[in-house]
Amino acid sequence: MKTKLILLVIFLMAQVNATAQHSIIPIPVNYTATDASFTFQNELSLNSKIKDTQTTTYINLLRDFLSTKGIHLIDKKAKKNCIKISLNKKADAQLRDEGYTLEVTKDNIILSANKAAGIFNGIQTLKQLFPIEKTDTITIAGCAIKDYPRFKWRGLMLDVSRHFFTVDEVKAYINQMSVYKLNVLHWHLTDDQGWRIEIKALPKLTEIGAWRVERHGRFGKDRTAPKPNEKATYGGFYTQEQIKDIVSYAQNRNITIVPEIDMPGHSMAALAAYPELSVKKEPKYVAPGTKFSEWYGGGKFKMLIENTLNPTDEKVYEFIDKVFTEVAELFPGEYIHMGGDEAYHGYWDENVAVQKFMKKHKIKDSHELQSYFVKRVEKIISSKGKKTIGWDEILDGGLADGAAVMSWRGMKGGIAAAKMKHEVVMSPTTFAYIDYMQGDETVENKIYSSLSLEKTYTFEPVPEGVDAKYILGGQANLWTEAVPTMPFAFYMTYPRAFAISESVWSPASSKNWDNFVTRTQIHFDQFDASKTNISKAVLDPIVYVYKKDDKLMCKLKNSIPNSEIYYTINNTYPVQFGTKYTEAFEIPEGDLKLRAQTFINEKPIGRALIIDRTILEKRVDKKPFSLD
Repeated sequence: MKTKLILLVIFLMAQVNATAQHSIIPIPVNYTATDASFTFQNELSLNSKIKDTQTTTYINLLRDFLSTKGIHLIDKKAKKNCIKISLNKKADAQLRDEGYTLEVTKDNIILSANKAAGIFNGIQTLKQLFPIEKTDTITIAGCAIKDYPRFKWRGLMLDVSRHFFTVDEVKAYINQMSVYKLNVLHWHLTDDQGWRIEIKALPKLTEIGAWRVERHGRFGKDRTAPKPNEKATYGGFYTQEQIKDIVSYAQNRNITIVPEIDMPGHSMAALAAYPELSVKKEPKYVAPGTKFSEWYGGGKFKMLIENTLNPTDEKVYEFIDKVFTEVAELFPGEYIHMGGDEAYHGYWDENVAVQKFMKKHKIKDSHELQSYFVKRVEKIISSKGKKTIGWDEILDGGLADGAAVMSWRGMKGGIAAAKMKHEVVMSPTTFAYIDYMQGDETVENKIYSSLSLEKTYTFEPVPEGVDAKYILGGQANLWTEAVPTMPFAFYMTYPRAFAISESVWSPASSKNWDNFVTRTQIHFDQFDASKTNISKAVLDPIVYVYKKDDKLMCKLKNSIPNSEIYYTINNTYPVQFGTKYTEAFEIPEGDLKLRAQTFINEKPIGRALIIDRTILEKRVDKKPFSLD
């Protein structure tokens, strides 16, 4: 019995060590470490008989990667120092379309899959096995991997309306997401602040709708409306040739682009070009980030400027048909996103002609009127050979047949749609809105809400009681009101996209925070090496302030294994010469600041927080985003 127990302990330790020997994100389904290691020579033979065009493209991307490491991949049969790539003659049912097996031995690297997508994903894993630091000799650890995704929709949403990003910047965003096996780019192409896609049948959409007057600073009340005769100079759009180029670039990285044309709300840029498509038919301008709505909480709001299409006007549906005819031709994917969110009904309710239409068609309220609109749009999209997906508001008043739902207002809409046997993509604000702050507001670009890496990592796309077959997967959303540049887009996206990737690729049973955040810190080094921006907010202390017996008390926490927090409250620094945090402490009266920073092995990591006592007073009992 004692011998069996010892053997069990040895086995478990071996499993832990095997996991610890790699930093792969998302974590593979099965990873077995071996004692072998493969050392690259200047030339590496390729043994592959694959004639599939897409697989060949992926192999060429591997060639490019290896060449950056000083390794040349040559087409030559060899028994050793060889990478063998093959498509399975008999499909492995477990692997499905995107899974792969990868074996690294002393002599060879062997990669196989059922389809090209699996080869691509296997290559991404292989690339992550390479050391970060540059060395004369490159060696990777021996292993055997069998891996496949949990969900087929593993997405990121990039908003290019609030701020425009160039073709090269969009490609950079696509390339980075492909590294982590994210395979859907939801491209938010239109909104109140800009129309970004060329529609040849409707040239004013880009002549007028793609441009706004330039304003700086935060969106909101401090931005002013256009002045009389002020030229609109900020913006841009993608020509159809540029879109084809981006779509092809994405396809060559196993990514499908799902375009979003947001309607009936969020249409101010379209109405600036064609104001006759609104209810009031008044002249409009492309919103420069000014405050044009009042929000009352609980999803209640009022638009101060009309930004909604008229759902009772046949000319609107003629317009939509022209738009989606060209959109469908540009994007070969299965879905088109029609938006459907935050459509203000007030101007519909106030309009006599709209009310007359509703009475004639026995539409009882504005929610049913929006449902009427959604169903008409779904038929238009369907007529182009595409499926409709929209934000969960498209459920209001009755969901169109065949429409898929993207659940953003929590999971409730997704649950309802799944129970109606509609396909669902989970993208709730509570886990997946990566425009939210990810660290203490004193060191972040302060906005109205926060979402930590640790909270994002707890994302589970299949709610209890829901049939998983209706859950296509999940995605994170990057709205760009406060994201004006691509380097900052990367900062906001990563590492939270790592967490989303692991939630939609890896088995739920494989998720382990300590292991994940350890791997994440290695990827910090990879981003640093490539000079790509990434947030390290997870390394910062988390501050919670409360009152006890009229005393101002403070708790500190972080999410990093084997770390310590040091702090001072007497205006002295650096903090490593202060107090090691062990328990809650009082912050006394006075003109003072809390300073706190995380350390590992007596070396500082992350940022030093410096928070004035007056600010701490305002935080009493306001629970930080990841403090238990």
